[in-house]
Amino acid sequence: MRLLMLLLAMVLLPGLSCAGPWPRSDGGVFLSFAVERDREGNSYTSLYGEYGWTARRTLGIELGHTNVGETSALIWLQQALGRGEGPNRYTISSGIGVIERDGEYLPLGIIGASWGRGIERLPGGGWLAVDARIKVAGKTERIAYREGMNLVEFGYLTPETTAKLDVTLGFKPWDRTMVINQLRMEDRKGEGFSAKLATSVVYEIGGPAKIEVGLVTPLRGPGEAALRIGTWLEF
Repeated sequence: MRLLMLLLAMVLLPGLSCAGPWPRSDGGVFLSFAVERDREGNSYTSLYGEYGWTARRTLGIELGHTNVGETSALIWLQQALGRGEGPNRYTISSGIGVIERDGEYLPLGIIGASWGRGIERLPGGGWLAVDARIKVAGKTERIAYREGMNLVEFGYLTPETTAKLDVTLGFKPWDRTMVINQLRMEDRKGEGFSAKLATSVVYEIGGPAKIEVGLVTPLRGPGEAALRIGTWLEF
């Protein structure tokens, strides 16, 4: 039933991120809907969900849309490694999906790995996590050549690889409030290396619901500072 609710919510809500190294509890559901927008009008809308398939396996779905017309959908499975003992946690993940660009649908695949541990010395207790991902998406290349009097054009699919590394430090200074700092690093073929710092405050408004307000600041590469607003549901 909870899996059905998760899938239904993702169809009804408008709408990419990476699961941390702590698997979702068996049967547990987490949903996050967020919008990032800068002063130039560029925006990114995302819907992210996790479902605890078993105690050590988490199923995830991600939907994303940019204002320039690119839409992506991804489903992935995460597996916890080790016995779950000690302070360190490790997971691996893989997934498949599709990207829609200008009416063309292209394949998408990811592999990832995560490490994390709790940090008791931070105010209210906290955590540190490192999430690495390699994403391979299809990209259409077109070649035109002449055969006699005719101009012939054909397209073929080539891989477009992106490596991502997110370092997250979070803590809970007050009972209903979390502060999350995330360094987002990305190396995209043809565009080079970029880095952003995302800082958010997440406040529990009651029951399973939380609200998120934050700022995403470019450290390297193109882009403007963006405001992030989102909602969390966990049950």
